[in-house]
Amino acid sequence: MTAFVAKDYSKLIGMPGFSETLLNNHFTLYQGYVKNTNALDETLTQLRKEGKGADPGFAELKRRYGWEFNGMRLHECYFENLGGKAPINQDSRLAARIHQDFGSFDDWSQDFKATGAMRGIGWAILYQDLTTGRLQNFWINEHDAGHPACNAPILIMDVFEHAFMTDYGLKRADYIGAFFQNIDWNIAEQRLQM
Repeated sequence: MTAFVAKDYSKLIGMPGFSETLLNNHFTLYQGYVKNTNALDETLTQLRKEGKGADPGFAELKRRYGWEFNGMRLHECYFENLGGKAPINQDSRLAARIHQDFGSFDDWSQDFKATGAMRGIGWAILYQDLTTGRLQNFWINEHDAGHPACNAPILIMDVFEHAFMTDYGLKRADYIGAFFQNIDWNIAEQRLQM
């Protein structure tokens, strides 16, 4: 069994609108997801080898594994789609798809920002439906629940408090503005499946 390895996102330090303290705290949280994913993976493998796959303890750990694994992967997607310095290329495939599915980039960004500004903790994610190719913005409340089936994440914005409170307090809209100033649109474009 190969262990998951935490990726290094220190290149994001110095990104406008995100303090070094905020980013380092966020990286530490992400590293905890990687550590917990590995620990649960090891424990679940051992329980299976011992024939305890039907035990209630196995079931609860298996549920927890989804939380930790998705916490790890969503943070990786989030950090990877940050660090950009240029606006979206209006001639790109992604821009064309946004225009097709939302009418305009402004209409899409208003919807995405409104999704991210909703009360609660979670994620705002632009998904592509792998059946139709359509782009849609979704609110995902928990790491392991609410993801639309057969959809690929294109752009991920963390809106749990740890992503912004150190720098912005309760001003989530200011954090969302900073996020939009730092999107790496090339990464988002690479995630398009259709």
